[in-house]
Amino acid sequence: MKVSPKAEEILEALWIATEEAGDNAAHLSTLGIGPDDEALAELNRLAYIEVSGDRVYLRKEGRPEARMTVRRHRLAERLMMDILDVKGGEGNAKACELEHLLHQGVDTKICTLLNHPSTCPHGNPIPPGLCCEEAREQGRVGVVALTELKAGEGGEIAYLAADDPKKMQKLMSMGVLPGNRLQLSQTFPTFVFKVGHSQFAVDQDLAREIFVRKE
Repeated sequence: MKVSPKAEEILEALWIATEEAGDNAAHLSTLGIGPDDEALAELNRLAYIEVSGDRVYLRKEGRPEARMTVRRHRLAERLMMDILDVKGGEGNAKACELEHLLHQGVDTKICTLLNHPSTCPHGNPIPPGLCCEEAREQGRVGVVALTELKAGEGGEIAYLAADDPKKMQKLMSMGVLPGNRLQLSQTFPTFVFKVGHSQFAVDQDLAREIFVRKE
């Protein structure tokens, strides 16, 4: 059963709060809703959540839908930024609109188009789908941050997540641009890689902002 867009946003926030931030619940104020919110009542009727005072708990019955909601949102972010080149605040806003449309297998098609990325442009994990598991079994992997590669691995640069113009300029001066091939040779104490015939070193923070379509 498809839930309303507002209910999906609540589920997404609950998943992030409980599964990723390590809390056992989220406060109503954090969710930006009141106790009489219609979307909250909708999720309560479905037994997806439990409300106790001003705290909202994600029940096991709601976990699959919450997980898929996060997956759809982060795939939408990748689509906006990797394929449509819509970035920054506008990209995030458009991704929020698009995620509510990625039902009935559309998310699988987009995930396949993007080559099964494991993280969103901000470095947050994308919960894998069945299509991702099949791709891994067949030896195909998706877009990953440079920090997820091992020494000796490489691939095509897919996306740069740096919002700071100075960082972006630094990467561009190295030839770290979408479409170019990158080969990683060292991961500690800095990430050392080769682009073309030139070798460069960056710290972990900058390495997290380079996304590679792993070979």
